[in-house]
Amino acid sequence: MRSKTVAELFLDALLGYAPVTSSRCVLAPAFLNQCLCSPSCCLLSRRCFGCLCPEPATICLHNCNLLPPGVCNLLNSSTIYANNEVCLGDIEVYGFDYDYTLALYSSTLHSMIFNTARDILVEQYKYPDAIRKYEYLPNFAVRGLHYDINKGVLMKIDAYHYIELGTAYRGLKPVPDEEVMKLYQGTNHVPLHQVSGFYGKGPAVKQFMDIFSLPEITLLAVANDFFLTNDIDYDPIHLYKDVTDAIRDVHIKGFMYKWIMQDLEKYILRGDETYAVLHRLASQGKKLFLITNSPFSFVDKGMKYMVGKDWRDFFDVVIVQADKPHFFNDCIKPFRRLDKNGDLRWDKITSLEKGQVYKQGNLFDFIHLTGWRGSKVLYFGDHLYSDLADLMLRHGWRTGAIVPELETETKIVNTEQYSQSLTWLQALTGLLERMQNFKDPESQLVQQDWMKERHELRAVTKNLFNPQFGSIFRTCHNPTYFSRRLCRFSDLYMASISCLLNYDLSYTFFPRRTPLQHEAPLWMDQLCTGCMKTPFLEEMAHIR
Repeated sequence: MRSKTVAELFLDALLGYAPVTSSRCVLAPAFLNQCLCSPSCCLLSRRCFGCLCPEPATICLHNCNLLPPGVCNLLNSSTIYANNEVCLGDIEVYGFDYDYTLALYSSTLHSMIFNTARDILVEQYKYPDAIRKYEYLPNFAVRGLHYDINKGVLMKIDAYHYIELGTAYRGLKPVPDEEVMKLYQGTNHVPLHQVSGFYGKGPAVKQFMDIFSLPEITLLAVANDFFLTNDIDYDPIHLYKDVTDAIRDVHIKGFMYKWIMQDLEKYILRGDETYAVLHRLASQGKKLFLITNSPFSFVDKGMKYMVGKDWRDFFDVVIVQADKPHFFNDCIKPFRRLDKNGDLRWDKITSLEKGQVYKQGNLFDFIHLTGWRGSKVLYFGDHLYSDLADLMLRHGWRTGAIVPELETETKIVNTEQYSQSLTWLQALTGLLERMQNFKDPESQLVQQDWMKERHELRAVTKNLFNPQFGSIFRTCHNPTYFSRRLCRFSDLYMASISCLLNYDLSYTFFPRRTPLQHEAPLWMDQLCTGCMKTPFLEEMAHIR
């Protein structure tokens, strides 16, 4: 039997055919210098040393249809993705959070939160004035990161509780892999079940799950960096508490509400799309409700800006200052009605009426008073824990996660650089898997070169999303812990609620049948999603 050529090895790696059987076929390291040479033809041309066939092996990926359908430039950021099968025709009631669900905010807001909390550290907590030199770093952190409160280490953890090496930071500097292993007793595994509760709030490890947490992550990083850079002794536990309290003050004392209300046009994005979604749902006879932690005066002004002065006509129930997630998991606080001036009334609530505004309350009374229960209700929110977890696990509601990062990440996935890097990374991994049984010195050297290039390609694909932490959805090959929670607590997820405009209200979302590790990838739909799953995209283009 003749040895396999480069082309045959490459095809084996990409298409998953039988393992290489020849012990003579070893690819030269030079083969790796050009993984996908040209965006126009994508030729791979290198000699296969040791093979009986001396001719260069040339592969045209486009002509041979070897670029996997899942690595394409047709993904649409307006797609709604399904973790569970959901038929909109079965949904009678639609519920919404307010912040980062009905109202999307510009990144300018994060700078304001950061700057104000930083100044609170200096003025109220007496931190060194030199900390003011730090400005907000909009591209430093991503959502879903974990922070070790005792060690002062920020890190990205995968679905199996392992730290992705290369994404652990103390201050603004990466922690070397060897030090990470030493910090966690010779492993990069973090026992989250011991150090962090269900909602990711500690006591020893905190997960930052909402979009508002990005300024807090950055302030923690720069404050740590200041003390480390200046060789000042400090307790990371005290630092964490002070930063957390400073950020909390920005929200509790109303700074954020004041900024937004004073300049709605500057901070609120795409209000016309919110109006279009609400109008479409209400005009087709759907019941709508709002449950938010924000105060009524703030919500009222924002909704009037986005939807109009009669915005409450769209909603059958409006609940403000709900105190989620406690609203969803206890039955302690009763509903209070607000009058037209926003003052609390003292009457007992025996029904939730359209046109009225209610404060606090709890989900158990909400279900009792409305009769809205189970899978006929679909609730949208951006916080996987506070908005969605209890609704799905305890009450059987359908849930939709708003993940604005999908817009940016989809654009990156659509680039030629990403698709080519990922294609070659997968091919290289396949080659390594098949060649690892060859123990001769020449084969071992080639495999070492392949491992080195695989490591480099992983860094390339990670850095396309974020140089420090990569994608919020993936580590090198595993889903992130954020992705795990996203799949667990949401039936659907999308970049914004305006994605609903792309679908008929009788549309059924089918999750891809992703093959398990022991199953063959026989279903074409699982290879590519988002390409043709927005049936009304052109019709709704005028909304954008």
